[in-house]
Amino acid sequence: MANTKELSVEDKLRAIYDLQLIDSRIDEIRNVRGELPLEVEDLEDEVAGLSTRTEKLKGELEMIDEQIKAKKIAIDDHKDSIKKYTKQQETVRNNREFNSLTKEVEFQELEIQLAEKQIKEMKGSIEHKKDVVNGLKERLEAKSNHLKHKKLELDAIMAETQKEELFLTEKSAEYAAQIEDRLLAAYTRIRTSVRNGLAVVSIERGASAGSFFTIPPQTQVEIASRKKIITDEHSGRILVDSGLAEEEREKMEQLFAKF
Repeated sequence: MANTKELSVEDKLRAIYDLQLIDSRIDEIRNVRGELPLEVEDLEDEVAGLSTRTEKLKGELEMIDEQIKAKKIAIDDHKDSIKKYTKQQETVRNNREFNSLTKEVEFQELEIQLAEKQIKEMKGSIEHKKDVVNGLKERLEAKSNHLKHKKLELDAIMAETQKEELFLTEKSAEYAAQIEDRLLAAYTRIRTSVRNGLAVVSIERGASAGSFFTIPPQTQVEIASRKKIITDEHSGRILVDSGLAEEEREKMEQLFAKF
């Protein structure tokens, strides 16, 4: 909740411009990090995805290996059956029994052929999956090394700027508390709607900073009088005169100089 203490318009302008300078400095610090935090996050997700996929394939390889073992056991069982049925053919009493046993032998031989075919296919699948796993391991190692370097880079930047950013974030909240709710809401709305985050700008060479639209002389006089809060009709930004801006910049530079 904003401070209810009544401030003069000039005090409000100074407070809102100070807040802008602090927030702009925070923006600069975060811009130094740039896309690095997101890049690290994306790499972490990618490494996790590659690890999961690798482990899944390893599990599939183990499962196929178990299936091959089961097929080999089944083949041995079929061979044992063939021996049994062949042995029984020696003692049959008629052609019907002999033919029945022959069909059993043929069936067992077909089962062996099918199992051998399946083993061959599974071995081919194993070779393919092993190639995929090896490729994933190479990618995982490369991505993990890249992630390690990016984390070190980010940690170094964070070590340099984290303390200052924390200090300035606290100062931003402190200065924001001095500003009335309506003005603070306008500042926040403008700041979030413009690309450079500048909601409060000074007059430079007859125009608002960063703009090519000339401000009428009468409006410039009103801004310099510091009697009311005036916004740029083109951008909506809050305007302050160059003298006030210079004074507040010098004050804020002393604050920033602590770091």
